[in-house]
Amino acid sequence: MRRYTTTGPLSLIGAALAPLVLSAVLLPLRGHLANTNVALLLVVAIVAVAAFGHRLAGAVAALSAAVWFDFFFTRPYEQFAISRSSDIVTAALLLAVGLAASQLAAKARKFEVVAITDAGYLTRIHETAARARSANSAPAVVDYVRAQLMDLLQLRGCRFEFGSLLGHPPRLEEDGSIAVGRKVWDTDVLGMPAEEVELRVYGNGRYVGRFMLDPVPGSMPSRQTLVVAVTLADQAGAAIGSLSRTTAAA
Repeated sequence: MRRYTTTGPLSLIGAALAPLVLSAVLLPLRGHLANTNVALLLVVAIVAVAAFGHRLAGAVAALSAAVWFDFFFTRPYEQFAISRSSDIVTAALLLAVGLAASQLAAKARKFEVVAITDAGYLTRIHETAARARSANSAPAVVDYVRAQLMDLLQLRGCRFEFGSLLGHPPRLEEDGSIAVGRKVWDTDVLGMPAEEVELRVYGNGRYVGRFMLDPVPGSMPSRQTLVVAVTLADQAGAAIGSLSRTTAAA
């Protein structure tokens, strides 16, 4: 139901190599294919990279395609130079169209993920709310929400610390952004931080504890997914606050 992309050197290296590999495959046909047809095939490779990767990878693939088109398919061959004005125009259009196509493919991929996961998110939130209302102890609520967070974010680990605020780890905010110190961590480009991420929990207007999320390095949950994680934590906080009031009244 959920889809993740990876970032970092490996994904960018793959994006740079895809046009090179396709160029090598097309090289024996250099005398039989028009350069405009070669450029169109390279655009297909760019779109494929963007559809299964992310915007930065698509941009790297577009730049790589323009470079290897120049090197292999424009005269003088095997040189980074272009002698014919028509090839200059084709190379420029390849870069421009490739960049635009990579952005459109990445956006289309994002919209597809949102359409697929909305119903699943709503179901998860509803089930968590129902479980929180029926729980008879704070640890039971915490354990259930912890399991939900593990599955939702594909975490390596997750624990809950009652009342603790030690240290200054990265923090998952209410809007789904991640703060590292005073800066916002760009999960769309960098993925999740390599260290534990703090998700604070409040009940009855006061801080009650925090979930410490241990993400898989390079995982890249969407902003929507992170907002759902915050919503689940809020439900845990509301349940813990309600149970605390019940206990105090008794």
